[in-house]
Amino acid sequence: MALYDVIIEGGQYFDGTGADSGVRWVAVKDGRIAKVSETALDSNDADRCINAVGKWVMPGFLDVHTHYDAEVLVSPSLSESVRHGVTTVMVGSCSLSMVCSQTEDASDIFTRVETVPREKVLPILQKNKSWSTPKQWVDYVSTLPLGPNLISMLGHSDLRTSVLGLSRATYHTVRPSEQELQSMEALLKEAFEQGFVGFSTMCLKWDKVDGEREWSKSLPSTYADWTEIARLNRLVRQYDRVHQGAPDASAPLQITQYIRECLGWFRRPLKTTLISQMDLKGSVYLRNLTKLASKVTNWLKGDFRWQVLPTPFTVYADGIDVVFFEEFGAGEMALDLKNAVERNNLLQDETYRREFRKFYGEKLSPRVWQRDFADAEILACPDNSIVGKNFDEVAKAHKIHVVDLFLDLVVQYGTQLRWCTTIANHRLHVLKKMVRDKKALITFSDAGAHIRNMAFYNLPLRFLKLVKESIDSGDPIMTMEKAVWRLTGDQADWFSIDAGRIKKGDRADITIVDPNGFDQDLEAVSWADMENFGLKRLVNRIPGLVTHVLINGQLAVDGENLNPELGQSSAFGTFLRAKS
Repeated sequence: MALYDVIIEGGQYFDGTGADSGVRWVAVKDGRIAKVSETALDSNDADRCINAVGKWVMPGFLDVHTHYDAEVLVSPSLSESVRHGVTTVMVGSCSLSMVCSQTEDASDIFTRVETVPREKVLPILQKNKSWSTPKQWVDYVSTLPLGPNLISMLGHSDLRTSVLGLSRATYHTVRPSEQELQSMEALLKEAFEQGFVGFSTMCLKWDKVDGEREWSKSLPSTYADWTEIARLNRLVRQYDRVHQGAPDASAPLQITQYIRECLGWFRRPLKTTLISQMDLKGSVYLRNLTKLASKVTNWLKGDFRWQVLPTPFTVYADGIDVVFFEEFGAGEMALDLKNAVERNNLLQDETYRREFRKFYGEKLSPRVWQRDFADAEILACPDNSIVGKNFDEVAKAHKIHVVDLFLDLVVQYGTQLRWCTTIANHRLHVLKKMVRDKKALITFSDAGAHIRNMAFYNLPLRFLKLVKESIDSGDPIMTMEKAVWRLTGDQADWFSIDAGRIKKGDRADITIVDPNGFDQDLEAVSWADMENFGLKRLVNRIPGLVTHVLINGQLAVDGENLNPELGQSSAFGTFLRAKS
């Protein structure tokens, strides 16, 4: 029997702590790091040797904002993340776990928000969902042949719906009784006892419910008052877990409620991460507000971190079907209509168009979309003459208002009209400032959601490229060692999980990267099949960059190829419990 299972030979070794890197040989045995050596190890001592000369050897990346909750049930390989070096993913974000609520409720609070078709998600849950408590969910996912390791939040909308029912949970005058609050507390406590890393909430009111029963109501979490949230936060604080939240973008001062909860003058600070700090084109001043909020909260003994997407936030859309149109009345009215005939009748109505034009002309109110069709490129349309142009160019050629042009195209072509726009993080110097902030949490990929709208599966690699280019230009954002730590050990420590490092004795979650591969366009997207869903989605493909990925010592990616056993009969990853 060989002394080691794998030896990784002569790579530039980053241990995930931020310490200086150097050329090392790394030996793996029984899923753990058995040895890290500055001198060459004997290749005869291992069943498998990987030549890493000229490559970077680092801990597997953490992705702590995904929506793989449904996908993991039928495609547990989660290969779109694994192929990019991610070895641990978090589910249960944005109040949307699939743990406690009933099957149809769990589907309806998830599918419209995350733009994954209900007709795909609901049957998956109907076939597989046999659990209704955190312990039962953990027991179930522990039987799956997981690709990456899995960690989870418990979602407030899920929790609230399980106790109140979907109808009462989405009615603005309903307040849970004392018994119902105690039931929520009991489930949240059980989740933390089972190792859930935190509790996620949502205050953004344009995230809507799907299905026929409570169609187009806001998510259940948005109906909770702060008395309810504060009561549940006592448990989050008691167990030293994380509160993940999302303020209402139309009410920026709501951040003060999160700040109040986070502060730790006479109590343990509440670990709080909010979605999301961005350099929005449409609301430039909001970045300054979020920056101030973070500095003040942490100065006042809070433990507060904005989630930061380290790349331009580019969104793709089919016709009018894009979530940021939910933020204003006219867009919301159109998206509330499922029937295409009814929607087209509305879009052609002159009164409706006046409302849309009125909103489009407002430039000062808080918003996510920049309200500029000149900043939106047409990618596909049956009328090939307009492909590659922006809507404003086409409108001027037709001598009509750009809103009328857009709505005319939607009526005529529907979802065959495909376009994209970058709504945030477009200014490189500002993006560098945001990621340099040591309290920024480098995350927010939304992997597994918005499958036709965006693709940030390679988010960690985009961050490393951003840092590498800054170093190569002579104006470094940070050292590469620190960049790796921000994606690995930093996040693992904050969420209190056993991950993010590859020192002797640590679990062998390892990603090997060829830095020559960073010369590619990491923002490019393409289409690929969504395994076991019968759908296609936007993905990232960057050949030659990630060469090997080990999860618990097993080769999940070998020479850029996915292991055919990934997601099949045996597990690579495991459910990781938060440390007590």
